[in-house]
Amino acid sequence: MKRVALIGMPNTGKSTFFNRVTGASARVGNWPGITVDLLTAKILLGGDMVELVDLPGIYDVHGFSDDERVVRQLLETAPIDLVAIVLNAVQVDRQLALAIEVARLGLPSVLLLNMADEAKQFGIRIDTAKMAELLGMPVTLVSAKYGHGQPEAMAAMARALATSVPASTDAIRSRLAEVDRIENDAASVIGAAVDIPERLPAHVSDRIDAVLLHPWLGIPIFFLLMFLVFQGVFHLGEPMQQGLNRVFEWFKGAALVPLFAGLPVLLSGFLLDGVYGGLVTVAAFVPLIVLFFLFMAVVEDSGYLSRAAFLTDALMSRLGLDGRGFVMMLLGFGCNVPAAMGTRIMRSRPLRLLTMLVIPVSLCSARLQVFMFLAGAIFTVQQAPWVIFSLYLASFGAAILTALVFRRSYRSDEPFVIELPPYRLPTARQIGLRAWQEVRHFLHRATKFIVIGVVLIWLLTHLPSSVPPGSAGTLAGMLGHAFEPLLSPLGIDQQLTLALIFGFIAKEVMIGAFAVIFGLEGQALATHLHASFDWVQAYSFMLFTLIYTPCLSTIATLRAESNSNRFALVSLAWGLALAWGVSLAFYQTMRHFGY
Repeated sequence: MKRVALIGMPNTGKSTFFNRVTGASARVGNWPGITVDLLTAKILLGGDMVELVDLPGIYDVHGFSDDERVVRQLLETAPIDLVAIVLNAVQVDRQLALAIEVARLGLPSVLLLNMADEAKQFGIRIDTAKMAELLGMPVTLVSAKYGHGQPEAMAAMARALATSVPASTDAIRSRLAEVDRIENDAASVIGAAVDIPERLPAHVSDRIDAVLLHPWLGIPIFFLLMFLVFQGVFHLGEPMQQGLNRVFEWFKGAALVPLFAGLPVLLSGFLLDGVYGGLVTVAAFVPLIVLFFLFMAVVEDSGYLSRAAFLTDALMSRLGLDGRGFVMMLLGFGCNVPAAMGTRIMRSRPLRLLTMLVIPVSLCSARLQVFMFLAGAIFTVQQAPWVIFSLYLASFGAAILTALVFRRSYRSDEPFVIELPPYRLPTARQIGLRAWQEVRHFLHRATKFIVIGVVLIWLLTHLPSSVPPGSAGTLAGMLGHAFEPLLSPLGIDQQLTLALIFGFIAKEVMIGAFAVIFGLEGQALATHLHASFDWVQAYSFMLFTLIYTPCLSTIATLRAESNSNRFALVSLAWGLALAWGVSLAFYQTMRHFGY
């Protein structure tokens, strides 16, 4: 099967083009470094079934950063039949050098100038025929966001693929060193083929940036926007969540209880209270997840997060980090795993390691599901958004403290450079793809981790069968009793301790764990939690859950990205120690003042 590689600089719309032509759901975000893995899909191109590979965004093929090394290694070792080079047409004068580098390697290539609609708005005119003649490769204008120019691009790729003669990997290796005169060549092509006005027209981005990048107002505005997102999620999501709970309770009483009536009591309880109860508790949070990521897709794809990185760089530099570290923390709000992998865009190993130490305290979507459940159960609708918002602030505080503690151990002098793209209004398709991807990822994890975790918890709370379920005589009771001296000063009892233990596998497991541990589900479970725990206990538990350890997948990723068992153990030990100290300080202080 022939292989077509997509190569381009970060933030050129490469993954958007990949999604559009393949129908896949590769994540699209409007900030540099979003693609950190090799995404592949099979498509029909002309008369051939080909493998399309979306490579990480790179600035050149020298191989200084980890992302660049990934691309360089692929070019040196894997046969490539065609390279589709995706550049930002608005910044073609700064990005064309990459296309010339690839052409010098002797690889059959097609140049796709993306964001052609924005280039037209800026008054940039590109003579594609002249550029194609000078570069020796087909050149087409496209807008991956709207699909404009896609048929022409696919046709050009098909024609080039039909006549392509791939260079040998040995030839590629020898040519990778011959890139000395590229900048001069790029300047000559730009001068002959591109007409850029001396001053680009004033754009609305400049007026928005005057407010959002204000040295004093910028950061408060960012936190205000995030708070509004949480308000929208709770106020719109709670009625949907309650409706789903009523449907699930009706289905259990009308269909499942009669169906399992003839089974042994232990088996019936396992199926109803264990498997179904855990799944129902998890599934009821799908509306909240959808709403959260719909809102976040607008924030991310609009170009605002790149500005958040720029805005916070001065603060982050005092912590030994840079603005990219802030972006990775924000990416960690979705999932810590891709955030840790995203540090590959940093060339300095100490900077990467320090950033990876900070990421695990980011309030990821899995933790968010647990916090939304507890906030909705124990706090009022008016209080819940403030609770979630305060946990995000606590997440930033834990990250700052972590950086301050370890910055002397991981010093770096790497400069911070980032592109500030124009603000863009994401399309409904982009937003829908993002929300669907996150929900699909959540449900996929539910089938793998949550069900297994819930089943294990049910067994621990019901075995041995000679004692009452959930009592101190069960395996769960014994396990909770063993940790009681350590966690009781934090207000965390034996039942919550068991949920924390299984949260190490995946934080989503904790939601199903509550249903099994307390033998309740839906609104009944929420009512029981509200009656059993006061707000001080609940918030102390949430603080501990926020910090104590990321999921098993994140620990494995930290080990792989750092290539160090010691580093992974340091990250794990630090999280546990910090969580215990923070929760202890909060709980004992509140109790001291009579709360």
